[in-house]
Amino acid sequence: MPFKDIVGHQRIISLISRSIAAERLPQSLILGGPAGVGKRRFAEGIAQAVNCTAQRRWSDAEGEKIDACGECPACRRIARGMHPDVQFIVPGESGSIKIEPIREAIDRSMYRPFEGRRRVTVIDDADAMADAAQNALLKTLEEPTPASVYILVTSRPDALLPTVRSRCSLIRFGRLSAGDVAAVLEREHGYSRRDAVPVASAANGSVGDALAAQKEEFADARDAAGELLQAARGRSDPRSRLERGKDLTKGGGGPTSSEREYLGLRLQALASFARDLGILSTGADPGLLANGDLRDDLETLRRTFDVDRVLALFGAVDQAQNALDRNVSPKVVADWMALQI
Repeated sequence: MPFKDIVGHQRIISLISRSIAAERLPQSLILGGPAGVGKRRFAEGIAQAVNCTAQRRWSDAEGEKIDACGECPACRRIARGMHPDVQFIVPGESGSIKIEPIREAIDRSMYRPFEGRRRVTVIDDADAMADAAQNALLKTLEEPTPASVYILVTSRPDALLPTVRSRCSLIRFGRLSAGDVAAVLEREHGYSRRDAVPVASAANGSVGDALAAQKEEFADARDAAGELLQAARGRSDPRSRLERGKDLTKGGGGPTSSEREYLGLRLQALASFARDLGILSTGADPGLLANGDLRDDLETLRRTFDVDRVLALFGAVDQAQNALDRNVSPKVVADWMALQI
C-alpha cells in the first residue's frame, strides 16, 4: 500500500519517505505500537517504495520525499505477496515463529535482489519469534547485506530480546483518531457513516478492534449512553437514577455473560462521551472528538457537565469496568453507575 493511501501517521510517513529518498533508510527496523493501527500496511508501503519501478518523487519544506505508485507490476506483486524480493513471515499454526523460516530469510538475503532494488523481509507479530529464532537473527540485524532490509512488526516491542531491540531503529506508532478509524471502515470495509462513527469512537484508535466489534451493537450502546447522560443533566433523586440505570442492562437479557457484554459496551460509550466532554470543557481542539458527529449534543451536555463532573464520570466508569472484570453482578454495577452520573 503506497504511503499516500495510509490513514494517519503522517509524521512517520514523512520521516520514512525522506529517508528512502535520501537513501538513508535504516536496514533493521522495528515498527512498534498498538495492534490494528496499520503497522503491517506501513511495512508493505516501505517494501513498495524501495522497489517500485515508477516511484513518485516530490519536494516540500521538509525536503525530498518518495512514494510508490501502487500500480506498477512490482507494487501489485508486493501487495499480493508474490514479489521475489519481498518476504512476509508470520506466526505458524502454533502461534510462534520458529527458527527455520528465519534461517531461510537470512540465506535469501545473502544474494543480490532478483529484480528489485532491495530484498525486504517483514516479520509480522515479531514478538512471537522463539528465542532461538531471535538469536539467529542477531548478526544479520547488526550487519545486514547492503541490499537487504529487515522490518519487525510488533505491538509488544518490549517482548523482543534486548539484543534484538538494540540492533534496530524503533519507529513508534500511536493510535489513530476516531475520524481516521471511521474513514478506514467506510472506505475499505463497506460501513455506512452512521455505523462507522460509533464503532470508531469506542475502538480506542485501532481499526482491528473496530472490525472485531459488532457495529449495530455499538450504535445502540452509543445511543443508550447519550440518552442516559441527557437524562442525567439535572441532578435527580436516587430512585429516578436507579430507574435510569435499568437502561444499562435491560436489553442484555439471557445469560449473565450477555448482560455483562451489553453493559460493557455502554460503559465504553460512556467513557467515550466523558473524554469528549473533557475536550470541550478544557477548550482543547474539537478535531480530537471521538463523537464529532454529535457535537451539538455534546455542547448541550457540557453546560451541566463541568470539569469536576467529567472527572467524576471518568472515575465512575473506570470503577464500573473494573467491577465487571471482577465478576460483580451487571445489575449491581449498573445500579451503582446510575447513582454516580
